[in-house]
Amino acid sequence: VCKTMYGGSNPPGTSKSSQRALFLFLSFQYMADNYLEKRMEQYRSSQAVSSVKKEGLASLLIKNRSTRGYDASYIVRADQLRRIVGVNNKVASARNRQPLRFRLVTSDEACKVLPFIRMAAGLRELHLPLEGTEPNAFIIVCSTIEPRNSTYVDLGISAQSMLLQAVEMGLNGLCIMDFNAEGLIDSLQLPYKPLLVVAVGRSAEKVRLVDINEGDDRSYYRENGVHYVPKVVLEDLIIE
Repeated sequence: VCKTMYGGSNPPGTSKSSQRALFLFLSFQYMADNYLEKRMEQYRSSQAVSSVKKEGLASLLIKNRSTRGYDASYIVRADQLRRIVGVNNKVASARNRQPLRFRLVTSDEACKVLPFIRMAAGLRELHLPLEGTEPNAFIIVCSTIEPRNSTYVDLGISAQSMLLQAVEMGLNGLCIMDFNAEGLIDSLQLPYKPLLVVAVGRSAEKVRLVDINEGDDRSYYRENGVHYVPKVVLEDLIIE
């Protein structure tokens, strides 16, 4: 270091021991700076992770809105669908029957699903999804047994868990029960009866929750490009 600073010669007025001491000092200073820099990077990373963890269930539930319009530029991958379906070997199942099976549909097969589904029963006049905002990925949920009450309990647990996982991944979805089952069976060569179609993608919509009281109109509606969803306030949900 010293020789470089002075054009290859020793600094004027310094002994070899002084040069060695200066060299060690500069070396330790460099190591200390590197150490502090790495520790600061680790701290920033831990803060970023902590901020994600602090989001919590309440935030995920609010973000988990039924989405009927998707960003067509974002293509959902098969591995993302697998991760979403992966919640199902961790959640509860009535008598642990685990009758549900899942057919993953990516963009190359979306055309086999879209003709057989309908969205937004409460907004038929809008003919959703709008052109260019169709979902390009689906999860078809089937049952290996003749559906019974407990099967639909499993279905609800499964659907909500998958949608929460999707939201955690920065995606959204929609549970679709208005579909042509026979059409889907033929189109996708399904070995089991489909119970639910879950659309998955990156939302292109703005959705807001609206507090209402018992007895108020609960129909969802759209104004100025925003989809509003009325929700009964907690006080009216609890039976006194």
